[in-house]
Amino acid sequence: MKILFTGGGTGGHFYPIIAVTEAIKSHASKNKLIPPDLYFLAPDPYSSKILFDNQIKYYQVPAGKRRTYSSAANFFDLFKTGFGIMIALWRVFWIYPDVIFSKGGYGSFPVVLAGHILGIPIVVHESDSVPGRANAWAGKHADKIAVSYPDAAKFFDEKKVAWTGSPVRREVAFITKEGAKNFLNLEDDIPVILILGGSQGAKLINDLIIDVLPQLVEKFQIIHQTGKANFKEVKETADMVLNMSQYAKRYKPFDYLDDLAMRMSSGSASLVISRAGSTIFEIALWGVPSILIPITDSNGDHQRKNAYNYARSGGATVIEELNLNKNILMEEIERIFASSDFYNKMVEGAKSFAKPEAANTIAQEIINTALEHEK
Repeated sequence: MKILFTGGGTGGHFYPIIAVTEAIKSHASKNKLIPPDLYFLAPDPYSSKILFDNQIKYYQVPAGKRRTYSSAANFFDLFKTGFGIMIALWRVFWIYPDVIFSKGGYGSFPVVLAGHILGIPIVVHESDSVPGRANAWAGKHADKIAVSYPDAAKFFDEKKVAWTGSPVRREVAFITKEGAKNFLNLEDDIPVILILGGSQGAKLINDLIIDVLPQLVEKFQIIHQTGKANFKEVKETADMVLNMSQYAKRYKPFDYLDDLAMRMSSGSASLVISRAGSTIFEIALWGVPSILIPITDSNGDHQRKNAYNYARSGGATVIEELNLNKNILMEEIERIFASSDFYNKMVEGAKSFAKPEAANTIAQEIINTALEHEK
């Protein structure tokens, strides 16, 4: 059995693919199937180490972006996409997989088109409340479509679509409390706020946290993922802002939280402040209340819709960028911690939204589709 994965551009596309491959290998092992050959075709590998660790063979397929704003790059990227389609046709024909699983993103288009031309079954997963352009197109040619949010189902053929939630890697799906205090040098009995801006960080959130940091550390410990490009600036500014504070050690900035650090941080967190991308599904699995700050100009306004879809579960509150300032953030944090009943309802809301079997459900459908194609 050969399974080909595609998707590209961000960790929101890449990491769910890894979660699905973990589930596929687990399913094959439990059912004594021959381990499938796994392939990943995309403009870049995102993480060569993770692909190697999961025994996934990577081949580059170029793809051009289609920007929503006027740019000369759009013209030149048409040629990149055309070249990518030719490369994809050759690669997909050479591999000739039993099924293609696409996570969307501009990097998936040449591969999905090649698969469609060659008559290979296609399974699509959409992470957001509103599908991106690549998945909106791919959905028309897919055999099966999985969606993270029920609201996304209306954009696809109802006969093909299923609400599965979003797959989350085992390494970050489950929290770790043991050893977290020593690992992160945390104080006892002081609530912890975990701040996530995505794998690249978020400057707006970073700036806001620095602005409100002296007040935050009086009552809370802060674990702050800044993004690698932002770390030096944030760390230096925080050191200046907290220079005279007796609670300066309660602020713990990280450029990036690896799997172990993320498990420890989520296991320690009493509240998460985050963007509204695929991290929502990790937060829900952790069962931790959250404040979501969606990106205002995301494609199709999907982050804002993601945030409010999740907030309806009761697991999160939403602050939009236009309303965001340090006073509103502090008021919202204090409101969440002011009532144990309200806090516990948020915990239950998060847990009710979580779909821990998402990766297994999608993996099973991919395997079933591949086996049907083999006949």
